[in-house]
Amino acid sequence: MLTAKEIRESFKNFFASKGHQIVPSAPMVIKDDPTLMFTNAGMNQFKDIILGNVDPRYKRVADSQKCLRVSGKHNDLEEVGLDTYHHTMFEMLGNWSFGDYFKKEAIDWAWEYLVDVLKLDPERLYATVFEGYEPEGLERDNEAAIYWEKHLPASHIINGNRHDNFWEMGDTGPCGPCSEIHIDLRSEKERAEVDGLTLVNASHPQVIEIWNLVFMQYNRKADATLEPLPARVIDTGMGFERLCMALQGKTSNYDTDVFQPLIGAIANLSNKKYGDDNSSDIAMRVIADHVRTIAFSITDGQLPSNAKAGYVIRRILRRAVRYGYTFLGQHSAFIYKLIPTLIDTMGDAYPELVSQKELIEKVIKEEEESFLRTLETGMKLLDKVIEDARTGGKKKISGKDAFTLYDTYGFPLDLTELILKENDLSADLDEFDSLMRQQKERARNAAAVETGDWVTLKEGTTEFVGYDYTEYEVSLLRYRQIKQKNQTLYQLVLDKTPFYAESGGQVGDTGVIVSEFETIDVIDTRKENNLPVHIVKQLPKHLEVPMMACVDTDKRAACAANHSATHLIDEALREVLGEHVEQKGSLVTPDSLRFDFSHFQKVTPEEIRKVEHLVNARIRENIPLTEYRNIPIAEARELGAIALFGEKYGEEVRVIRFGSSVEFCGGTHVKATGNIGMMKIVSESSVAAGVRRIEAITGAKVEELLDSAQDTMNELRGLFNNAPDLNSVIRKHIEENAGLKKQIEEFLKEKEAVLKERLLKNMQEINGINVIKLNCPMPSDLVKNIAFQLRGEITENLAFVAGTYDAGKPLLTVMLSDNLVASGLNASAIVREAAKLIQGGGGGQPHFAQAGGKNVEGVIAAVGKMIELVTK
Repeated sequence: MLTAKEIRESFKNFFASKGHQIVPSAPMVIKDDPTLMFTNAGMNQFKDIILGNVDPRYKRVADSQKCLRVSGKHNDLEEVGLDTYHHTMFEMLGNWSFGDYFKKEAIDWAWEYLVDVLKLDPERLYATVFEGYEPEGLERDNEAAIYWEKHLPASHIINGNRHDNFWEMGDTGPCGPCSEIHIDLRSEKERAEVDGLTLVNASHPQVIEIWNLVFMQYNRKADATLEPLPARVIDTGMGFERLCMALQGKTSNYDTDVFQPLIGAIANLSNKKYGDDNSSDIAMRVIADHVRTIAFSITDGQLPSNAKAGYVIRRILRRAVRYGYTFLGQHSAFIYKLIPTLIDTMGDAYPELVSQKELIEKVIKEEEESFLRTLETGMKLLDKVIEDARTGGKKKISGKDAFTLYDTYGFPLDLTELILKENDLSADLDEFDSLMRQQKERARNAAAVETGDWVTLKEGTTEFVGYDYTEYEVSLLRYRQIKQKNQTLYQLVLDKTPFYAESGGQVGDTGVIVSEFETIDVIDTRKENNLPVHIVKQLPKHLEVPMMACVDTDKRAACAANHSATHLIDEALREVLGEHVEQKGSLVTPDSLRFDFSHFQKVTPEEIRKVEHLVNARIRENIPLTEYRNIPIAEARELGAIALFGEKYGEEVRVIRFGSSVEFCGGTHVKATGNIGMMKIVSESSVAAGVRRIEAITGAKVEELLDSAQDTMNELRGLFNNAPDLNSVIRKHIEENAGLKKQIEEFLKEKEAVLKERLLKNMQEINGINVIKLNCPMPSDLVKNIAFQLRGEITENLAFVAGTYDAGKPLLTVMLSDNLVASGLNASAIVREAAKLIQGGGGGQPHFAQAGGKNVEGVIAAVGKMIELVTK
């Protein structure tokens, strides 16, 4: 029986024998593509080639690509763990042809690999072909069907509809028919009873799609019409985990050696046996799947957070924690303990897991502990909601309460439903779904971008000349209109450009495009599928005349200084903190720089100062830039260049060197370190477990900071009569102030005691309740102190009501003894009702509550209302 590792290598070896270049997996987290957060298919790293933005280096390519599907139309999250073959993170085996071979070779080689090499039973295989789609004038893919007839009987070739057998990259762009290969893994008895033909694409767990051969031959335009592609593309994708299941004689992906070591480790940690209980089995499968996703995301530089891709990773991790909490009894962090097992199974194929083991474990452990605290908070809130529902005689809680638990506290709906069911309650799911739809609609509207078709003036690709020039004569290749947030903009593609497009943490250049007729402002430059696009508010009136593209050189110089400074900071951090430091992200703007790095404790002020001194010493040395362009990646590594995990590098790279600082980098840099001027670190903070962040400034911004600091010092000296020893004078004033503060506190305590005695003397008994009333100007903290002191002295039948005001703002306060609360009185309800008379609101706990408002004139009436509500 082949192991997972042997299967992965056999695929690569087979297609290498067919003239394919074997390329490494791209990162699973995508950084420079605004249309995607994650690699969700093998073709993502080749989008720029497929779209014609760059020429392919190799006509034939194959690889094993790590993928993630948890959002958009490819969303498998809710099926993960419940069935046998859906996953969040999975590996996609694929082969590509860019304008080389097409359907015949793709089909013949797929058959040869599956049947001749892997020895799968051909009688268990089925192929689907596109049946056509009359509204778009698309005929059945007879060409693919003819090639399949060489290998399969007609009864195993099935027509598939537009949904299953016509692949599209998106609403626009390359598309075409596809041919799926399905395998029937059922027992011989089951196959004899039911024809596998009837189960293809019927969601049967043992009759599954194993390989999809996509034949890209059309381009979908914005008006939905199709036009033939000039260079046809083959794009195939085979589910690695499903292939392992088929070859290892299993009926579930989770029973293969891809997942069994992880499931075994989970079983040991939870003292449960896999296979004994369906609920705990599902939980183990979910956790085994999710830990892979989380670990690989962290190695690619994506930490859990509350925004975009980071939120997706946090959600997946919390889902795993919740399954462990509910079904495996894991009420403390445990998922991080699975990382050694994951490394044992996948570390050979993905060495980044090994090198970042400590970081992965620390990030996961901290996230687990944080969410477990949230779960405890959610449990308490849900207990209160359940209690209120029972008190009100309800059998259902509101969808709003369920949504608040989900949206504000990260409490999963399915866990809410489970706990409600245990209490003979349910949630209003219609209201929950409505609130969820509203939230999603708001998010969609905020991010919606409407793009038109590209209008092509000339064929060609863009050459970046910005390393050598900040002005260059250019011509327009193509343009399109985009609409976002009710604003119409245009994207321009030039034959050559000095504008740096945002990538690698460095923001895009701005500037102007000038012709003899007009000047157009370039407000940003971005990359889309590796294509530099220039964002402008207006389209040039004369599209085909020569133009000059001119970069804003002041902003460019400031960006270059900050980018070069990040390289020097990176090197200095390694020297001061240790070689474990690795860059985990950066942001370079004209105004400042941000540098994230792996380190497991706060950087001390002394260490920060050492880093600053090292960097500024290298700035003063005025070390010249040494640049290596388009050198083989192997040569770059021999130079000692530092590569970033989570970045996709081609076979030729650019290396930036300032003395002993050597890094892979595509950004813009100063000609010598002296051009940076000076560097100053302005903050150091934590981003996540094991990841710190430094923010710094350079050049003129340092001057501004020093000027501001000097002005502050001068003002301080002026306040203290230009005392020569400012420290001593300030220390003396602090000590004197502390003494005066202590005297004031003692005076206030005496005042509190006198006031409390007076209030006790004026206490009234109304309907058996000891009512103490206060109505005068008073700070809120003093009112609260007195309320709690009175409650400590009068333990039964106490109702303290106060209407006070401070700086023109009214405040109502209610304090009740425990026996009055037990009898049904509620301070929060009382104060909310009375607050209407001061045009305000508030609340609190059943025994103590406060409310603020706007109308001081209503305080006396509000006090009367509170007494009425207490004593009625």
